[in-house]
Amino acid sequence: MANEAADAQAYPMRGVSQPAREQTLNLPQVHISRHPVIAHKMTLLRDKRTAPPAFYRTVRELGALLAYESTADLKLEPVRIETPIEPMTGSELAGGVGIVPILRAGLGLAEGFREVLPDAAVWHLGLRRDERTLEPIEYYNQLARSNNLQVCFSVDPMLATGGSAIDALNILKRYGVPHLRYVALIGAPYGLLKLREAHPDVPIYLAALDERLDDRGFICPGLGDAGDRQFGTL
Repeated sequence: MANEAADAQAYPMRGVSQPAREQTLNLPQVHISRHPVIAHKMTLLRDKRTAPPAFYRTVRELGALLAYESTADLKLEPVRIETPIEPMTGSELAGGVGIVPILRAGLGLAEGFREVLPDAAVWHLGLRRDERTLEPIEYYNQLARSNNLQVCFSVDPMLATGGSAIDALNILKRYGVPHLRYVALIGAPYGLLKLREAHPDVPIYLAALDERLDDRGFICPGLGDAGDRQFGTL
């Protein structure tokens, strides 16, 4: 019995039914990037030879690229300006933008978003995964209420079991944060389906959708631990 309990703690996904990748490709409001530059940079991330400085830089670059993809339908409002030649009516975003990186792995993605949206408000949410149960544990919360947001992005590199993503969105909704979107680098079909079921109103943007979770709950083929690889704590 002791061995069985130890195995259950070490391999929490063992024996858990998982959907096939093809079953989740057409879920509503799920956007999986087809951009060739994103595919190229994702390969750099996956390569185990990519050192932490290059890994962090590439995560930040992917954050900027995903920011463009996930903001393509934002609303604009007219604004009068003067060019060096003459006055004109241009466009600006209608309402503010919020970014909530899930600590610590989401920091690189958030930095990429800020390169595209430097005026965005950045809040921080600390969630870590219990390696035995795969349940998210909240350890830090620095959120603020805002009613003038057009959109707020929750960003985290890995959508594995979906626990942290679901919990983060639950917290943001409790705080009354409006118009949420979720952005990740890699998703697993299991976590994607769980997130879609828990928050059917939240659009999901992924750079890639992988095949499955292994018995430990890691995405396969994946890229390893995104936090450790960004910050050199392997």
